[in-house]
Amino acid sequence: MISWLLVIALFTWMGAIGGYFFKKASGQKISMNLNLFIYLLAGSLFYCAGAVLNIWVLRHLPYTVVFPLTSFTYVWTLAISYFLLDETISIKKSAGVVLIIIGSIFLVR
Repeated sequence: MISWLLVIALFTWMGAIGGYFFKKASGQKISMNLNLFIYLLAGSLFYCAGAVLNIWVLRHLPYTVVFPLTSFTYVWTLAISYFLLDETISIKKSAGVVLIIIGSIFLVR
């Protein structure tokens, strides 16, 4: 089960990184802009790679385990928001992520 959890951690991380690149794209002017293209391409590649891994894991583990664990994407999103986008993280957001982690632990035990 540990190896599957690492794959789940990887595809949720890829989803969060894809979202990060889409956020970076949202700050670009919509025109023939190379940065916009790069951010959209990177975001799409990370999202697609994460989706393929998700589908692969679903072939081997129950949907009732895999799908709820995709909420771990919020953990990565919080970290990315704080460290890469300099967003403020409230106690309420932090508490939500802690509850997600606790819920995930209950799912895999």
